[in-house]
Amino acid sequence: MPLPQKKRWESMAKGLVLGALFTSFLLLLYSYAVPPLYTGLASTTPEGAAPCSPAPREPEAPTSANGSAGGCQPRRDIVFMKTHKTASSTLLNILFRFGQKHGLKFAFPNGRNDFDYPAFFARSLVQDYRPGACFNIICNHMRFHYDEVRGLVAPNATFITVLRDPARLFESSFHYFGSVVPFTWKLSGRDKLAEFLQDPDRYYDPRGYNAHYLRNLLFFDLGYDSDLDPSSPQVQEHILEVERHFHLVLLQEYFDESLVLLKDLLCWELEDVLYFKLNARRASAVPRLSGELYRRATAWNVLDARLYRHFNAVDAAAIEDSAMQPWQPLGAKSILGYNLKKSIGQRHAQLCRRMLTPEIQYLMDLGANLWITKLWKFIRDFLRW
Repeated sequence: MPLPQKKRWESMAKGLVLGALFTSFLLLLYSYAVPPLYTGLASTTPEGAAPCSPAPREPEAPTSANGSAGGCQPRRDIVFMKTHKTASSTLLNILFRFGQKHGLKFAFPNGRNDFDYPAFFARSLVQDYRPGACFNIICNHMRFHYDEVRGLVAPNATFITVLRDPARLFESSFHYFGSVVPFTWKLSGRDKLAEFLQDPDRYYDPRGYNAHYLRNLLFFDLGYDSDLDPSSPQVQEHILEVERHFHLVLLQEYFDESLVLLKDLLCWELEDVLYFKLNARRASAVPRLSGELYRRATAWNVLDARLYRHFNAVDAAAIEDSAMQPWQPLGAKSILGYNLKKSIGQRHAQLCRRMLTPEIQYLMDLGANLWITKLWKFIRDFLRW
């Protein structure tokens, strides 16, 4: 083949590849488009859709995991509202292990590792969903919609979530998501976080792409308007609604203590809540906010701050209860890499591997269809992002 013709064919091939990648990128952007921010969202499932109809379950032997003399029945129907940047991947691994151990039915997203976040959750987003289908555990990222989630689980399902100090969460979210929030591209200084917090209104656009990551992210994840006027009575109404919907709100800053409360609530064994820290950043990669920046970050995320303060007080009362005093730490290991000892027994080796399995890999091991997530990873690897 003559050289000019060969170059022409190569150019055409490259153009087709780039065109396909660009089209895929546009489709991805569309799938991540931020929905309108408003509360009181109507159900997105047709009114005729049947609610969850759980099959009768064989009674189990009581366990004394909660320390009571009479024992209790372990709870197996759980909704975990997975918030961003709150140690939620660690809790997700705990739920994966428990569900796998007991053969429970997970509600997985269809094609992705989240339920079309940041769109509101809908039952139709669940892999293999059919009207009347009932699931034991729902635990992937979503924008919470209580009525839609409630329709997938048994009436006695336990609802849990995790909160984090809003200033620390904002710092983590800014560094992790900032590059995909276009209005941050205007920041030119070396310390973009400090520059942003000096005058956030100058840069922030509530209608901007991915803007929800950088203001009141907890409020947004829980299904509320993250740009609500702080003086609005709706703020307190939403906080009290969270308290009504969730049986336990864990705090990242008191994660071990919160897990003890969770263990007792669910009547699980100690082994069920053992964990390694997953997705933790190295200490050298975690800049700490100064006193002034911390204050500014808290003020910027004032809705999250009010939410956090409310549940910090609630959990503190439970943690200080006399029943918590004999408790000893659960033995978390802060790791970023690992090697399993060859001499470890088979049972414990399997437990350790499951404790260390990353979220995406565990989802695939449990049968989740993540074709969109895998396609996006392939594109990123191809472009060497």
